[in-house]
Amino acid sequence: MRSSGSVGANYIEANESLSKKDFCYRIKICRKEAKESAYWLNLINDCNPDFQIDITSLIKEADELKKILSSILEKSQQNLQSL
Repeated sequence: MRSSGSVGANYIEANESLSKKDFCYRIKICRKEAKESAYWLNLINDCNPDFQIDITSLIKEADELKKILSSILEKSQQNLQSL
């Protein structure tokens, strides 16, 4: 719960950042927390096969978030370098 909540909280912080560098840093934290969330969900999935149907969609969502955040980070870093 904490790692998944941290993704949203840090994304809000990123949108309120004071600089482009701070924005990139916060997005990196979001991505890291999304990875952690996926890890815990996979662990729950492995230990509790009864929840597999419910957990699978959450794992997919965590992976999609990681990809979205990676794309945001890549584009933001490109913009930062062009300044």
